[in-house]
Amino acid sequence: MITEAIDFRFLLLENYKKMKISENELAVIFMIDHLTSQGNPFVTGDILSLKMTLNHKDIDVILNGLLTRGFIEYVSQGHKTVTSLNPLKEKLFREFQMTTSFEQAQQNSKQVNDMLQNVFGEFEKLLSRPLTQVEFSRIREWISYGYSDELIINALKEALSKGKKSLRSVDKILLSWAERDDIEKDGYTSLNNESDMNLEETIRIAKTPWLDQFDDDDKK
Repeated sequence: MITEAIDFRFLLLENYKKMKISENELAVIFMIDHLTSQGNPFVTGDILSLKMTLNHKDIDVILNGLLTRGFIEYVSQGHKTVTSLNPLKEKLFREFQMTTSFEQAQQNSKQVNDMLQNVFGEFEKLLSRPLTQVEFSRIREWISYGYSDELIINALKEALSKGKKSLRSVDKILLSWAERDDIEKDGYTSLNNESDMNLEETIRIAKTPWLDQFDDDDKK
């Protein structure tokens, strides 16, 4: 059932067109919601026709359509039958969740893209050359690991200050900073254990072309 923290009427007004609910159906739904909240658990076409300008025949057609499409239901509670809008509320809540998840995903995607573009631009400016596809890929990995764009750029500046231009140097600096932060926070680091567990990944990275391209930098 939809959470009370989210207003059903607001969600309905926001989504009724998307759910192909007509204005007459919308009016009937709101009237059902009003009547049930006023202590009328079983709402019939006769009761609705007394409260609305729609005629009894049109209301019956609307009720049948709402029932068929799974927006309302009649539920037995003990010896009584009640009219429930819970099916519609649950559909609206699912729509809200999907919309929220999609918007969050879009926002996250934009944030990541902005971070990547910032890092790409700074790296090419500081290195005075275009980045290779392998380097683009490695920077994306750093972002996916949770490193901020500012931290990555600072790691490159640190490497350059030591006369090293390879991304392996940047990688080592990022790892050392992460290890330092772990020790300061928890008194120990889990990076060594993680490195052992990711031996295959380490071997793969060690074989990538860009690591060999600037090996001389790390021997200085």
